[in-house]
Formats: sequence, structure tokens, C-alpha cells
Amino acid sequence: MASEFFDRVYTVVRLIPEGKVTTYGHIARFLGAGRSARVVGYAMNASHSDQSIPAHRVVNRIGVLTGKHFFGGSTLMQDLLESEGVTVVEDQIQEFQKHLWDPMEHLNQEEFLEDLI
Repeated sequence: MASEFFDRVYTVVRLIPEGKVTTYGHIARFLGAGRSARVVGYAMNASHSDQSIPAHRVVNRIGVLTGKHFFGGSTLMQDLLESEGVTVVEDQIQEFQKHLWDPMEHLNQEEFLEDLI
């Protein structure tokens, strides 16, 4: 069951455009599990061996790079975001709202969830 939810998380994360970020909560709400932001975080933590998942594009609700610890304790998460044009200062995305991508606004939730069945 958790693996199925994780796979749904990864499907959404793969759709985040370059230069954009989303939050754990936005993904959880899109998947119909609004109270599961923490589980989205667990999924992201488990994803780092899969290079097809742009985990660096998922941040906390105020734009802080809370997942950076899962990038080997390096500045890799920040470096990847900055290579896409996202400015990060002291682990905080600058102009967060400008870079925020909400799957509820950009994807059709009903179709997305139906396609997963």
C-alpha cells in the first residue's frame, strides 16, 4: 500500500517543471490525502536512488529545503535548484511564490487519479 502511494508521489514529482518547486502538502492534497504531507516526505526520502525523480523540487510549505539532509549532507539540493534558476539563500527559496507549482492548478486531478487505477 505504501509503495503504491509512493509511486503516485513520484509520478507527480516527475511532472514538476524545471525551475519550479512544490511542497509536500501540495502533493498530498493533489493525491487526495491532504493530511499525508509527512508520508510524501518519507516517499521523497526513499527516492534518492532513482535519478528520474527530481526530489530537489519538493520543499516544505514555506520554501525551506528541509529535504537537503537526504542529499548526502551536501549543497546538492541547492545547487540543483540554482542550476534551474531558483535562488536559495540560507536554505530558503527566494521569491517562493514565483517558483511554486501547485499540481491542483496545473494537472487534472480526476483524470490523474483515474489513470492510476
